[in-house]
Amino acid sequence: MKKTLTFPISIKAPRQLVYDTMLDPEGYKIWTAAFMEGCYYKGSWAKGAKIQFVGPGGDAGMTAEIAENRPYEFVSIRHLGEITAGVEDTTSDKVRAWAPAYENYTFADKDGGTEVIVNLDTVAEYEQYMHDTYPKALELLKALCERKAAGKA
Repeated sequence: MKKTLTFPISIKAPRQLVYDTMLDPEGYKIWTAAFMEGCYYKGSWAKGAKIQFVGPGGDAGMTAEIAENRPYEFVSIRHLGEITAGVEDTTSDKVRAWAPAYENYTFADKDGGTEVIVNLDTVAEYEQYMHDTYPKALELLKALCERKAAGKA
């Protein structure tokens, strides 16, 4: 059974900078290192586009589509399956037990900076991992954005 988790963070940087840094290929690699060092994405952040989130070798990860992208306001990722040994799986019983699963990012002005609220669907098997890892990833994003905002990155 899926459960939705919420992770908010306040970042002392403009919304556009936070959004751009989060989705930029190099920025993405930095903040998502909390999940796996060297992970990256292949594809586009455009609404309706296919996107894959993969580990360093590129042969394992998640396959998804961008359900919504309103720049500087909201991004919704619809996860559709897994990639194992370079093969996409969107139909196995294992995947159908959780897919689709959404990962949503809301960006709002707050106290002269940006509040990012992440809402993501997960299953019991990964719930603790998300609680342990997502705050670390968001702290990496915060540090990177705040360095950029201060002109130090």
